[in-house]
Order: sequence, then structure tokens, then C-alpha cells
Amino acid sequence: MSDPFETEERRRLRELVRAFVEREVVPHLDEWERAGEIPRRLHRTAAGVGILGIGFAEDVGGSEGDLVDTVVVIEEIIQAGGSSGLVAALFTHGIALPHIVATGRGDLIERFVLPTLAGERIGCLAVTEPGGGSDVAGIRTTAVDQGDHYLVNGSKTFITSGARADFATTAVRTEDGFRLLVIEDFQVTRRLEKMGWHCSDTAELAFVDVRVPKDHVVGGFPELMTHFATERITLAVQAYATAQRCLDLTLAWARDRHTFGRPLSSRQLVRHRLAEMARQVEVARTYVRHVAVRVASGERLVTEVAMAKNTAVATCDHVVDQAVQLHGGLGYVRDAEVERHYRDARILGIGGGTTEIMNEIIAKQLGV
Repeated sequence: MSDPFETEERRRLRELVRAFVEREVVPHLDEWERAGEIPRRLHRTAAGVGILGIGFAEDVGGSEGDLVDTVVVIEEIIQAGGSSGLVAALFTHGIALPHIVATGRGDLIERFVLPTLAGERIGCLAVTEPGGGSDVAGIRTTAVDQGDHYLVNGSKTFITSGARADFATTAVRTEDGFRLLVIEDFQVTRRLEKMGWHCSDTAELAFVDVRVPKDHVVGGFPELMTHFATERITLAVQAYATAQRCLDLTLAWARDRHTFGRPLSSRQLVRHRLAEMARQVEVARTYVRHVAVRVASGERLVTEVAMAKNTAVATCDHVVDQAVQLHGGLGYVRDAEVERHYRDARILGIGGGTTEIMNEIIAKQLGV
């Protein structure tokens, strides 16, 4: 049976992404990490080479492709020397735009989707609230009916790309229940400094008597839950791709590093640790890819997606830890790539639904 990840078209896509990362990202990533954000020009450059719009139809400004193509892009960005933080910052539209596209409304697509996929605007998804965490159903941001518009009041936190965003696809509560509104008028009350994902800006947002036209409604709770599956798959891909990158870096280090007159890789303990890292990466990649293909084919999976995310995150946690350990003192230095991956990896078991939330989903399927 042919491998959907190894078609000629997807091999060319990998080559395109790798060239982009090596040319446009790697020379600047450390600078962006210290600046706390990536430049807006990177969005335009990514759009220009056809990467930004992967997974979106051509008639909304995208480059076509499906979830499998998105997986290929994420894998190659990280394995070419990028990072999960870079993926989060550059592809935030992956969680901000699908709800807008799904409406099929030409006016909203022209105003928000087309310019975003052209790299001219930046969108974010604003769901999490202070004190709310993973309790999506318990949001308190209100949208009061004012006739032809809503009056929105509330706050959001941990919003990826929130500091640079031109609009926010925002979860609110109306008299009729949960809604998603596209909002352009909001305040960035604080930029959040984080353990990792330093090049990905994160912010707290405030909505104070914001007037939002009613035709900016782009869905409700079911639509949000539907797109969570894709977000969780992409986080799982970031996890095993980061683990693979750290394994590759550590293999090279173990061969080149000499201790007591012998290569580090000559030590049985080191070889066995590397073998275990490789085993876990292969298992995680195989399962996540399997689930991604099923989701891309139209299957509505919840439990399997939760399992995929937790499997990949656990693998990443183990591998990045071992990578830093085997690099020794160098692995603890800011300029070491494995140090960045170690910091970045920690969010993957939190974002998109925590490990505990994923386990609760799995437990419900088990009937316990």
C-alpha cells in the first residue's frame, strides 16, 4: 500500500518548506526568540512561496491541500531547524480562520480570510479566560443583544499571536448560548512572558463595550469542538517532530563528542538511551499519522485524537529530556537548539486541551 506521506507532490512540498526554513527562518530564529515575536514580513514571505495557505481552498486564498499536507509542513519546519513556537506564531490562522471559512460568507472571507492567507493580516482564536483554563463551556465574556449588533465585554488570556492580531475569533456567551464572533476592536492589556515559545507572542485581551455586528457570528460550541480535533492533531505532530529533531541532534552529538578518548556513542548506556528515544518517536509518528489520515478522510474522531496527542506529548517529554541530558552542559546553554526544544515542548501537553482533559475523553470512551 502506498504511503500518503511519500507521494511525489508531498516530497516536493517538503523540499519547498525546507528551503524556506533554511533561508528565511534559521538565520533569524534566535533573534526572534529574544524579540518575543516573529516579524509580519515572514507571513507575507510564507504566503508568497505558497506555504501559508496550505490546507485552505484556492477560492478563499489558500494553496489547497488537506490535513496530511499540513502535517508534512509542520514536520519539515521543525526538522529543518524551526521550532514549535515558530509554527504557533506563523500558523495561528489555522485555528482562527476555519470557523470563518465554514460560513461560506463571501463578505467575511474577503475581509478576513483572503488578506490573512496573503500574509497581510493576522488572526487569533480567543477562547481561554482568566480562571477558566480548559473549561470552554464556562466562558464569561458576554455579548448582549443590541438589535443589529452585540455589545461585548470580557477578557481572554493565553492568546497566541494576540499581541500582533488584527482580529480575534472570539468565544462569547449570549442570551441564546455560546457563540463565536469575529472581533476587530479589542485591547491588548498585557504581553505574557513564557517558559518557551518565545518567538510566539502571547497576550491578554480585553473587550470593553465593543460593538460587534451580528453578521460577524461564525458559529457556536459544536463548530468550536469540531475544529479542536485538527488543532490537537497539529500539536501532536509538533510533539513527535520536535522529538525527531532532538533525536537527530543528539545522534550527531553522540558520534562527534569524545569523552575519555572514546566517542560518546561507544557507551552502551548512551546507545540504549538513543535506541529508546528512536523507538518512542517511531511509535508516536506512526500512530499520529494514522489518525491524521483518518481525520483528513472525513472521520469524526475524538478519542483517537486524544490518544494521539497524549502519545506524542509523552514521547516528546521523554526525548527532549534525554537530549538535554546527553548534551551535558551544552544542553543547558541558551544557544543550544535542544535547550529551546526542551522549553518549547512543555506547552504541548497544555495547549489545545491538557493531558488530563485528553485522558478524561479517553476514560469516557472506556465507560469509566
